[in-house]
Amino acid sequence: MNRRWWLSVGVFITVLVGALSVYLYLKATPYQAEIDHGPTPEAQANPYLAAEHFLRKQGLTVGHANSLDVLPSLDPHQHSLLLLGDRYNMTPRQIDQVMNWTRAGGRLLFVAQSLWDEKTGQSNDLLLDRVQVHQSLSKDLKEPPPDILDDPFPKLTKLYLEDENAPAYASFDTAFHLEDPNNLAQAWANSGKATHMMQLKHGLGSIIVVTDADLWKTPAIAQYDNAWLLWYLTADTRVTLLFNTDHDSLLTLLLRNFPQALIALIALIGLALWHVGVRKGPLLAPASKGRRQLQEHLRASADFMLRRSGQHSLLQALQQDILRRVRHRHPGFEQLGVAEQWLVLARLTGQPTRAISQAMSPRPKQRLSSAEFSRQVAHLQTLRNTL
Repeated sequence: MNRRWWLSVGVFITVLVGALSVYLYLKATPYQAEIDHGPTPEAQANPYLAAEHFLRKQGLTVGHANSLDVLPSLDPHQHSLLLLGDRYNMTPRQIDQVMNWTRAGGRLLFVAQSLWDEKTGQSNDLLLDRVQVHQSLSKDLKEPPPDILDDPFPKLTKLYLEDENAPAYASFDTAFHLEDPNNLAQAWANSGKATHMMQLKHGLGSIIVVTDADLWKTPAIAQYDNAWLLWYLTADTRVTLLFNTDHDSLLTLLLRNFPQALIALIALIGLALWHVGVRKGPLLAPASKGRRQLQEHLRASADFMLRRSGQHSLLQALQQDILRRVRHRHPGFEQLGVAEQWLVLARLTGQPTRAISQAMSPRPKQRLSSAEFSRQVAHLQTLRNTL
């Protein structure tokens, strides 16, 4: 019976699970969902990745470089070089190389990175100064004419083309303005108040200066005509994007990613230096205790005390020692007057009162001659030895 009972329980559980499965199958509704895992590591490392993909879709050959070391290998003919990264460490020699490359037929596009200083007559952007274009703040400009104030999109930069009724719109940063003091620009693009893009002729090539390149980063490149503008500026050329030229040093990378290993390495180097620095020669034999005479030790001690405390302190110490011995031999000595104390000392030592007075009187603090100091010491020692 026990076996039949367990068989019934098993059949019941099987039927219950089957019924539940059929119910869930009939009630369940399949659907599709997209899960956003964020940008890929490649997109995080390259803010212009979408721009590169877009240009490749337009049939352009696009490359990416991290430094100007690739410049000698780039043929300037029908080639666009986009300097989109930080250029504050760019040397005058590198600027000459870039300008010569452009003069030979290259198309150069770079971002103005510094404001023009009227007092110094230059900016911190050597390349911008070389092409004689100035950058300033748009807020410092005069207010535009009334007809421009009617612009429906004053924050967007307009690029007008021939045979086109409407301009192309780009979202340059309107906080900055480009100036062409020498009237070298052949084309430009303006917002409602300022200029944000200029194109200049340079030898067989051309130079394009923009106030910023954020409109070509992800996801701003998909807004307005930003992507089209990038294609228009690089059309019919091979493209090399150069950015992220400032790399972290090896020490910075180690501190950021392997701080414990770096600390262990420093400790290991310190232990190694300590081990190498330990002397391994024979031990020195103990110095002989009889190598100095007692007289030498006493003289050395006296010289040290004389240099450290001076003559006055030594003479005063002898006088105090004499008074201590007198108080021991003549109770109540400290209660006597000075003249009576001198008489007691004269009686105990057999020295005249005048000699006692000269020896025990307070001495001036000025330095005595060696002969006078020796005489005073000898006299006080004579008095102390007779007590």
